[in-house]
Amino acid sequence: MAPPLPPVDLSLRERFKALRNLPPFLRDIWATSRPLTLANIVLRLIRAVLPVALLYVGKLIIDEAVHLSRLQVPHWLVDAWHSGLLDHFALLLALELAIAVLSDLLGRLVGYVDGLLSDLFTNRIGARLMEHAATLDLEDFEDPDLQDRLQRARIQTMGRMNLMGQLFGQAQDAITVLTFAAGLVAYAPWLMALLALALVPAFIGESHFNTLGYTLNTMWTTERRELEYLKQLGSSVESAKEVKIFDLNRFLIERFRTLSDKFYLANKRLAARRAFWGTILTALGSIAYYSAYGYIAWRTVRGDFTIGDLTFLSGSFLRLRSLLESLLSGFAQVANQSLYLDDLYSFFRIQPEITSKPGALPVPHPIRDGFVFENVGFRYDGSERWALRGLSFQLHAGEVLALVGENGAGKTTLVKLLARLYDPDEGRILLDGIDLKDYDLDDLRANIGVIFQDFVRYHLSAGENIGVGQIDALRDRARIVEAARRGMATEVIEALPNGYDQLVGRRWKTGVDLSGGQWQKIAIARAYMRDAQVIILDEPTAALDARAEFEVFERFKELGAGRTAVLISHRFSSVRMADRILVLADGKVEAQGSHAELMAQGGRYAELFELQAAGYR
Repeated sequence: MAPPLPPVDLSLRERFKALRNLPPFLRDIWATSRPLTLANIVLRLIRAVLPVALLYVGKLIIDEAVHLSRLQVPHWLVDAWHSGLLDHFALLLALELAIAVLSDLLGRLVGYVDGLLSDLFTNRIGARLMEHAATLDLEDFEDPDLQDRLQRARIQTMGRMNLMGQLFGQAQDAITVLTFAAGLVAYAPWLMALLALALVPAFIGESHFNTLGYTLNTMWTTERRELEYLKQLGSSVESAKEVKIFDLNRFLIERFRTLSDKFYLANKRLAARRAFWGTILTALGSIAYYSAYGYIAWRTVRGDFTIGDLTFLSGSFLRLRSLLESLLSGFAQVANQSLYLDDLYSFFRIQPEITSKPGALPVPHPIRDGFVFENVGFRYDGSERWALRGLSFQLHAGEVLALVGENGAGKTTLVKLLARLYDPDEGRILLDGIDLKDYDLDDLRANIGVIFQDFVRYHLSAGENIGVGQIDALRDRARIVEAARRGMATEVIEALPNGYDQLVGRRWKTGVDLSGGQWQKIAIARAYMRDAQVIILDEPTAALDARAEFEVFERFKELGAGRTAVLISHRFSSVRMADRILVLADGKVEAQGSHAELMAQGGRYAELFELQAAGYR
């Protein structure tokens, strides 16, 4: 059964309120390219007066033809031309031809300028969208509502440039309407009343269904994201192995078809209702037009109007009706487009909560004392469960600290708080005795190198995959080579056909795919690109065997001498090298000490270590 159409829950006032998005939209167009915007306006102004000029010249040609038909014009064209009787007629024909050619030329120029301006605007807004997204908090990206809004914002970035053409076209049509209306009023003012009768019902219907369409698209944002996800899941190289092994194709296709069919049926019902009511409302306009046409024809029969007047007036009324329909429906569409623009600009209005305070302090070089967690508590938005609660410990400067605990103990959350990807809901974190919030955010993160277990596999060159760890050194090949050596990725890269310049990943035709362990070594090398005072490795070696992971951590301790480090691993044999080990449980420190001390205590750490060690016996 088809889903019901959405209710129209937007009042007329709310629809008009959405027009507030037009001024910033126009300012963005102007800021994109002033010369192209000015050229667009000038070209459209000239083109706006050409239709009435063309129609009026046509009236003069008809009147001149009727006039010549009453004279004794020579039968042969050459004789008629030499008689001079056709001079005025020929001049009018040449003028009409010139206007037609000019109108076509201006139309092509407008299309050319529109295309250039559209591409520039799309690129500019796309970059601005990325820039703004980069300022938002990590918590924002984990909010499904914001994901829906971001999805709509991305769509509007690509799809709203037709609004620019609509707005400028509306202005052009408005000028044309004024010129036609001036001529029509001069002949028969009351014909304008028939125009209103023809157009108002159609405008109301168009506005109603445009709003209904927007509401439907908004309601289905989550489902459309799911459709995109299903398409990607069913056709991407990342998921291809499991899809084939588990024979998921039919499941994914069936789910996609079920969801897409529901969306199709909802759109189909809306389109059917729109077509039905549109036909009825347009019929009213046709009745009004032919009433006006009959009146003009009657006045012509009576001798009040010439044949040229009849052509001009009927043509003017027809064009006016068409233009006013376009203006009114265009206004409804502009208001509708403004609703979509609201998705874009409301996204730009989202402000991050985690920012640098005015007069923020630089991070001390070197860090003297280290970090102190004082009764820190944090829970994720919308969750009643505390990820961390009452967490207190110290991370000393130059210390290698290991975090262990079962899944959900709060290890990764702790790391995100340390890097100020989140701020605590309770308590505070101090760096050298000063609250972490008092330091400059960019400087703080520049001094922290993090590789998470879900690190990104960049489909770039191998060198760029490492270089993005310190973006301002992306072209520093010597630094990249050294980072690869430190991360034990040199052997991986030297085996590639083009070495550091080889594209990696299957996204591109010339790309070479890597194993999970090879990707991880490159990701670890990425961490060494950053000359950070604090290094955090959050399960970055899960795809490596126990020996390789131990070698990575040994290398890390050797090369990171003097740096503050945090290691997270489920392999207890690897964290033994840490100066101190924190055992987390239920979001707080359950025990801490060296490996020997924790084994002697015989608590959770010793139990988990023995369970894991038994698997290797």
